[in-house]
Amino acid sequence: MPSYTLEQLTEQLAAIECEVRRNLAEVTQVDALRGLESRVLGKQGSLGALISSVKEYPPEQRGQVGKTVNEAKVRVKGLIDERLRTLESAASQAEVSAAGALDPTLPGVRRPLGSVHPVTAVQWEIERAFERLGFTVEAGPEMEEEYNNFDALNIPPTHPARDMQDTFWVDNGKVLRTHTSPVQHRAMIKFGAPLRIIAPGRCFRYETIDASHENTFHQVEGLVIDRDISLANLIAMAQTLLREVMRREVKLRVRPGYFPFVEPGIEIDMNCQICGGKRCPTCKQSGWVEILPAGMVHPNVLAAGKIDTEIYTGFAFGLGLTRLAMMKYGIRDIRVLNSGDLRALVAPERFGGPLLRGAEN
Repeated sequence: MPSYTLEQLTEQLAAIECEVRRNLAEVTQVDALRGLESRVLGKQGSLGALISSVKEYPPEQRGQVGKTVNEAKVRVKGLIDERLRTLESAASQAEVSAAGALDPTLPGVRRPLGSVHPVTAVQWEIERAFERLGFTVEAGPEMEEEYNNFDALNIPPTHPARDMQDTFWVDNGKVLRTHTSPVQHRAMIKFGAPLRIIAPGRCFRYETIDASHENTFHQVEGLVIDRDISLANLIAMAQTLLREVMRREVKLRVRPGYFPFVEPGIEIDMNCQICGGKRCPTCKQSGWVEILPAGMVHPNVLAAGKIDTEIYTGFAFGLGLTRLAMMKYGIRDIRVLNSGDLRALVAPERFGGPLLRGAEN
């Protein structure tokens, strides 16, 4: 026989709920709250025992009794869960106060997985500088047509640059581009004149590798075509560009140079930043590093690009990104940049060792 009538059961459940509310107001620790939950809702708890007694009621009363008891259980469980959330929030705030300004709801700190290669860093700086001057950045394939790499640039079939000692030829008749200058021709055909573009990218030459020469290197080609362009514009642009990239004034020298695709041609050299012009293996004991071969675009190159040579002139240059990175970051030997040496893959200010500026030979 059941211990309570349905009316008495309802009164008993109300009393239990009232007692739970009173006890919850006094609970300040999560462990104490768990103990209260066990004393009330456990099998031997005050409310748990009433739940177990439902089967003692006559079958015709069990539905109503079960519903009444279950509703009381849901209300009590809700009160306990709400108090638990309050206690956990208070504990979290206490941890924040103890730790200072820590906010556990904020995202964690994203750890860097790597850093930018010095050549890439210099390339990005140059691209930003030229974009501010109104240039667009163009690209072309590394495996290039012979016509674009040589013929369109006024390099005749008998020129020694086409020989195997300078050029990597591919079985399909194409070449691994020896410079980014083929993008000149592609841009002239694509855009016409006036034109201001740069073309950064990787180049390949069959070179004898030493401290300042590699068979794989990076270059940025520049081309300006407009009315009344002169060498003075070219030299002024080179001075401005190198000063901005190096973040300091650099000493330059201009000397005559020969390149089939420009006339006249010049070589712009930078005072060696490794030795300060005192002569070292990087600058081949000269105190200078060739950094920017350039000149006025040859009329034959303009004509090949469908540019009216009676109206337009232009200048072109090939800035060595790899050598410029060496000068900017004080890297003594060009070979370290393609070697996988981790010293070339960390922040430049953390460089160290005999390959770098300031180290002992």
